[in-house]
Amino acid sequence: MDPWRPVDRALITHGHADHARPGHARYLATHAAGPVMRHRLGEITLEGVDYGEARRIGDATVSFHPAGHVPGSAQIRVEVAGEVWVVSGDYKTAPDRLCEAFEPVKCHGFITECTFGLPVFTWPSEDQIAQEINDWWASNAAQGRFSLLGAYSLGKAQRVLSLLDPSIGPILTHGAVENTNAVLRAQGLPLPETLHVTPDLKAKDHPGALIVAPPGALGSTWARRFRPASTGFASGWMRLRGVRRRRAADRGFVISDHADWPALNEAIKATGADNIYVTHGYTDIFARWLTSQGYNAQVVPTEFTGDTLEEGAGA
Repeated sequence: MDPWRPVDRALITHGHADHARPGHARYLATHAAGPVMRHRLGEITLEGVDYGEARRIGDATVSFHPAGHVPGSAQIRVEVAGEVWVVSGDYKTAPDRLCEAFEPVKCHGFITECTFGLPVFTWPSEDQIAQEINDWWASNAAQGRFSLLGAYSLGKAQRVLSLLDPSIGPILTHGAVENTNAVLRAQGLPLPETLHVTPDLKAKDHPGALIVAPPGALGSTWARRFRPASTGFASGWMRLRGVRRRRAADRGFVISDHADWPALNEAIKATGADNIYVTHGYTDIFARWLTSQGYNAQVVPTEFTGDTLEEGAGA
């Protein structure tokens, strides 16, 4: 599942680059995750499954269940001889306007991410974040400034777009964002109208625009046409003031496609599992915490290195 190196059959939780890697002979993922995987990986041998659909692979019965991380994301349930394990992939328990809602899955062993496995990480409501972003955008537009907002091209960008009030002004997008938008729109996801920033686009023709781009593009030549501008980042890492200062952002919006501290604990409890395996985040700290709460918790090292303020993961 989400293998690091080429295998014959890869079961993929979702399409982010640190989970869906190239080079596998065959891929298995949800129908909803498939289009983005093909967009990112090219011509691959991919079989789609419905959520909850059971597949027999050797001695195992396998099924995919909603993870709430990005559209099409899944937890993978594996049952062998009555013993059930679940690989969470990345997940978020709070509902949003685009993703299938997270579904707790009962199991004996739960492999959980803990990207934000510290008590400092708690998320405000989506309505609050929508208000903050739209107020910032409207204020910038009223003062003759563009609003440059950094958000990962798969998942975070579309979630931000779903929160915007298009009456404030035009919404422009970087090519990486717009190409992903096109894939997800074709699947029926409701997104506001956006305009792709092409080389011949003139910024002065779109006063007061909000521009959504991958974080790495905001300090590039591509973004310099939009002046004057206020810069913002949308990420769970914005909970840490030092991160925002290092990125020289004018505003940080605390919004994440991962579970926060309370949600991680609630999700683990809901599985009913005694054996918890933590990965992809604050693993040592989180494992010690779970052990103190009576779980048999262990760390599972991985090669996953995403979930920074760079493109590839989606924090």
